[in-house]
Order: sequence, then structure tokens, then C-alpha cells
Amino acid sequence: MKRLDWSALDEAARGEALARPAQSRADELRRGVEQIIASVRERGDAALLELSAKYDRCTLRAIEVDEAEFAAAEAALDPALKAAIHEAAERIETFHRATAPQPIAVDTAPGVRVERMLRPITRVGLYVPAGTAPLPSTALMLGVPARLAGCREVVLCSPARADGRCDEAVLYAARLTGVHRVFKLGGAQAIAAMAYGTPSVPSCDKLFGPGNAWVTEAKLQVSADPDGAAIDMPAGPSEVLVIADADASPVFVAADLLSQAEHGPDSQVILLSPSAALLDKVALEVDRQCAELPRADIARQALAQSRLILVESLDQALHVSNRYAPEHLILQVAEPRVLLDGIDSAGSIFLGAWTPESVGDYCSGSNHVLPTYGYARSYSGVSVASYQKQITVQEVSADGLRAIGPCTATLAAAEQLEAHRRAVTLRLAALERMSSGSPT
Repeated sequence: MKRLDWSALDEAARGEALARPAQSRADELRRGVEQIIASVRERGDAALLELSAKYDRCTLRAIEVDEAEFAAAEAALDPALKAAIHEAAERIETFHRATAPQPIAVDTAPGVRVERMLRPITRVGLYVPAGTAPLPSTALMLGVPARLAGCREVVLCSPARADGRCDEAVLYAARLTGVHRVFKLGGAQAIAAMAYGTPSVPSCDKLFGPGNAWVTEAKLQVSADPDGAAIDMPAGPSEVLVIADADASPVFVAADLLSQAEHGPDSQVILLSPSAALLDKVALEVDRQCAELPRADIARQALAQSRLILVESLDQALHVSNRYAPEHLILQVAEPRVLLDGIDSAGSIFLGAWTPESVGDYCSGSNHVLPTYGYARSYSGVSVASYQKQITVQEVSADGLRAIGPCTATLAAAEQLEAHRRAVTLRLAALERMSSGSPT
């Protein structure tokens, strides 16, 4: 990890210090994704089979997971893992149910009722990565809120292994959360299939889930196409920023950094601290712990583009963090809640020594599908609201129109929209005639 002193950097160097790893929107990548999407749109299932053979190195006899595969997956899983999946799902449901939007009705003036009603997005597509490691936890994070929202059809895509089957734990989690159909597809081709549809895969109204650079680029491309699909957010390679004071445990901090670094070579981890001694200790501890990890090679690639940054104070650390807008923000400080008011942008925050980011990844109850690449400045993580449309309803009585009609007419006239004004004034005139007993 590169060591930097924030106060010694000029503006250009500060921007470089917080730059993400070369992001996935290079011309070569963009063209590659465009070609995959075009191929799937033109040739449907045939393209999906060819692309699965090319990228996932598997020959698929069928694209969709059948009942026998679901049953075999459940039978193959260790009972302890199944119990953990159930336990995590219950906590995720508890939090997401409590935080789900509610219908609202309010009288904004006497005789003027304005309501918000909620409707689920009809068909949604979920993407669960399985590149260097399968992620059944993502199936839970996406499937639970989709079910709570009431989506009528939930489709899930996850890459198949070389044997042509999806990961057993992913299938079990998908079935547990109520996913209706699962397809053995990964990468940009899975996103294209769910966005535009093929003879086997239905087109979806909105797509959810994290992925690698190809998946993220595909989501951005289909969301920019009126014939494509909406997306939850740009959710790419994982990242974490840790703010630690002098008394933080170097062992804990290093473990938190490595827990994100091991996700993939394009992940990024950053540590901010006003203590040079802590930075030194963490650097040594990262090397020690990394050597013990099964995914050490992957973690080292991520660490090569990560940073240890000395700051003048915790206040300056907050400034740097807000500028970076991390997916995950860990506050390893004595009084973490004191810092909360100073945080403007983060996907999810973890407070104190006993709150590793890992619990949020799996089973604290919050969602781990979060904005990356700095999109936490304007996007939020997945929630029940992500799967719903909020539709407003208004009903105005005669007295209500008398009360707010003049305001409407004045504003319409100011905007030179005469038909808008008359839609109100004609009604007000009719009410005036009715009240005076004059003929209509």
C-alpha cells in the first residue's frame, strides 16, 4: 500500500491519491460490451450459449435452472450453511420491512387530499456474481427486498461453473427469498438478456446487483437506452475507507482492509489516520495477515492500488472521506458517533471496534449492494423502495378548488400556459354559477 501525507499533496496529487483503479469505461471495454449486447439482441439464446462457453468455460444444455437442480442444490448444502442463510435472511427482512416506504395521505388544504400509493415494479432482474467466488449473500440482499416490495416476477442470473451448474448456495438463497426463475448466465450477456429479453429469458423493467467492470458497463449501457432497462445504481468493484485514531487496533484495521481487498484485483482500500505510528503498524499487520489468506494473490493486486494516508485530524479525515464517497466507511475511533454528523457521502457506515464491515456483507440486516466509484454522492444502497414506484394521487372537492384554484391560475398565467389556467378558471366560474343559482 502506498503511504501518503495528505497535507503535503497539491490538488492534482490529492485527486490522484483518491482515484479509483482504472475504471472499466475504457474504449476497448465499452466496445466489447456493445458487441456482446448487440449479439444477444440479434441472436438471443444462441448468443448466450456461445458467450457462456467463451467466458464462463461451460457448455450449457439448458439456460434455466430446473427443479431437479434446485432440489440437488438443497440436498448438497451443509445444514450449518443452510441455517446461516436462514438466519441472515431473517435479519435482512427485519430491517428492510421496518424501513420500507409506507402509503401516505395528507390534506394540504381543506378539501385537498394528496396521497402517495406504492406499486411494485412488475418484473425485476437480479444479478449475482460468481467470478472468483460465488456470492449467495447477494442473492439474499436482492431477493428479500424484492419479495417485500411485492414484485410479480423476479428473475435472477448467476454464472454457471465449468460443470454447467450454478453455485448450490446461490440457488438455495434464491429459492428461499422467493425468486421465481434463475438462469445460468453471467457477465454483460446476462445483463443484455434481462434488459432486452430472449426466447428463454424475459425482459425486465429494472436490473439490480453488483458485478465486475463488464457487468457495470453493461448496466450503464442498457440504462441509457430507452429500449433497455432501468438499473439500481452503478455498483462495481468493492471498496472500503477506514478512518482510525491512534488507539485503534492495527490488527482489526488490517483485517478490515483485507476483507475488501480479497474481493478482487480491482477492489480498493484506503486508510486515513492522524497517527503515523498507527499507519506503520497497520502496514506491517496487512503484510502479516495477507500472507495467511487463501486469496492472498488477489488481495495483493488490490493493495497495490490502495493507500495509507496521514491526515492532520479526524475532521480532515472526514473531508477526505466525503471527497472519496466510499461504498463502505469504517470509523475505528474512540467515539464514532461524534463523527456521524460530518459524513455527507457513504454507502454504508460501520461504527467502532466491534463492527467489522463483514457483518454488513452478510447478516446485520442492512443491504450490501451499495454505490461504488464515488456514486455514493448521489445514490443510495438497495432497499425495498428500490423495487417500488411511488405514485401520487390527488382529489379536490369543490371547496378545495375554490381554495387553491386562484393560486393555480396565477402560476399558470405567469408561465403563459393559458389552457392550464382555463382548466381551473372554467371550473371556478361553474362553481360560482352553481352557488348563485344561475343556469350552467
